[in-house]
Amino acid sequence: MTGGNRSTHAHRSAAPERRRGRGRGGRLLMAALALLVLTTAGAGWVYLKLNGDIATFGEEGLSDDRPASAGRGQNVLVIGSDARTGGNSELGGGDEHDIGRSDTAFLLHVYADHEHAVAVSFPRDTLVDIPPCRLPDGTWTRPRSDTMFNSAFTVGQTAKGNPACTQNTVEKLTGLRVDHTVVVDFRGFASLTDVVDGVRVCVPNDVYQKDLNPKRATRGERIFAKGEQTVSGQKALDYVRLRHGIGDNSDIGRIKRQQAFVASLLKKVKGEGLTPTRLLPLANAATASLTVDPGLGSADKLISFAMSLKDVDLHNTKFITIPWRYQGARVAVVEPEADALWAALKADRTLDGQNAGGKNGDAGPSPTASASPSPVSGEGISVAVYNGTRTRGLAARAAERLRAAGFTVTGTVTAAAQDHTATVIEYGSAQKEQAATVARLFPAELRPVSAPGISVVLGRSYADNPSATPGTPVAVPTKDTRSADDDLCSNLSYG
Repeated sequence: MTGGNRSTHAHRSAAPERRRGRGRGGRLLMAALALLVLTTAGAGWVYLKLNGDIATFGEEGLSDDRPASAGRGQNVLVIGSDARTGGNSELGGGDEHDIGRSDTAFLLHVYADHEHAVAVSFPRDTLVDIPPCRLPDGTWTRPRSDTMFNSAFTVGQTAKGNPACTQNTVEKLTGLRVDHTVVVDFRGFASLTDVVDGVRVCVPNDVYQKDLNPKRATRGERIFAKGEQTVSGQKALDYVRLRHGIGDNSDIGRIKRQQAFVASLLKKVKGEGLTPTRLLPLANAATASLTVDPGLGSADKLISFAMSLKDVDLHNTKFITIPWRYQGARVAVVEPEADALWAALKADRTLDGQNAGGKNGDAGPSPTASASPSPVSGEGISVAVYNGTRTRGLAARAAERLRAAGFTVTGTVTAAAQDHTATVIEYGSAQKEQAATVARLFPAELRPVSAPGISVVLGRSYADNPSATPGTPVAVPTKDTRSADDDLCSNLSYG
C-alpha cells in the first residue's frame, strides 16, 4: 500500500522485581506534565539547551486522510512510552531488546480561550479501528477492526514505537485533527518528578510488593501505606504503574490514579512557581526524553505552545475517560456519548456546555446540533426488534418507523430482560455498515455480536422519547470527571 492510500521503594529488596516488571501503566498521562511545566520556560537563555534535546518522529507516517482543523482550540496527543532504549529498562521498561510499547495515552484539548483544558484518556484495551499505518520499510498496513488501542503503537515492531500510527488511530476514532503529538518515556517521567521534589499522592489502601508484581509467590513487604504521601523517581513510577491490589485491579482504576497524579503535579507547579535556578533542570527533564511531531520540533515552537497554556485554570482543567463499557475482557466505546464528546471539543465547548471558543469568537454550533439529515434508506436490510422495557407496544412502534424507511422487519419480540436503559443495535461481524444505517433512525449504541443478523433492543431512552433521532441533543458525559483542584484522595479507583 502506498502513502497515497493512507487513509523508589523504601526497601532495596524490591528493586530487582521492579526491573523485571513491564509496568503497563507507567507510560502515563505524564507528557502533559512536561508540556505544562514548560509554561515557565520562556527565558531566552534556555533556548539553545532545549533545542539540542528535542527529538522528532517523521511525518511520513501520518495519514493523508486527516480530519480538517477546527481552527479553534488545539488537540495534543500525549503518549507515555516504555521504550527499552536509553536506560529505560532499568526503570521497569523491560528487556532493552524488546519493542517499544504504550499502554497510556490521552488527548489534551486546549480551548481557544486558553483558560480551559480537558484530557481524555484512552484505556489500552479499547477496541477501535486502526487505519493503515506505515511500516519501517515504507509499506503500509491494511486497516484493522476491533483491535486493541495500544496495539497501534507497536505497528512495525520497533524499539521506539510508532507514534504516527497512534495519532492516525486517534484521528479516525474521534474525527478530531491532532495538532501535535508528544511521547514521553520512563526516564523523562522519573527525572521530572525528582526535579520538582516529588508529587503528593493518595493511596486508597496498603499496597504490597505482590501488587506491583503479581508473579511473586508471596505478598512481600508493604511498599505504600494507605493515605497521602510524597513520591518521586522510581517510587512515582511504581505508583502510576500500579494496577493490582486496588479496586477491581483494572486499567480503568489505574487511569483514575494517573489522572489524580497529573492533577497533583500541575497543582504543585502552578502553586509554587519556579525560580530561574530551578528552571533549567526542570526544562531539561521535560525535554530530554520527549519525542514530538515536527510541528513542535524546535525550542521556539515548543516554548511558544507551552506558553499558551500558562493561563489555564486548575479548576477548568478536566480529566475524563472516553465513554466506555466492558465487552468481555476488553473495553468498548459507548455511543452516542463518545460522539457527543468529540462534537463538544470540536465546537470548543466545555463539558458543561460553556462556550470556550475565545472571548471575541464564536465557538460555532452547539456540540449536539446537526445539519438536517439526509433520508435513510433501509432497502435490503433486515432487522429484528426487541422491547427491552415494560412499555407495551414499543417494539411495534419502532417497527413502523423502520418499515417507513424501507427496512424489512423480521419480527417484534419482548426481550429476555426488560431493564434496558439505552437502546442497543447488535450486529454480526459482516454487518457493521448496515447497523450504522439502522442507527441513523435511533439514538443507540452499536454492539458487535457473534451471531449474524441485526437486532434493535429498545431501552428506556426510546420509551421516554420515541420520536428522538440521532440528531436529538445528547448530553456530553461527565461521569467520573476530575478537575485538577479536586481533593487528592477522591475518585481513585474503580470497582
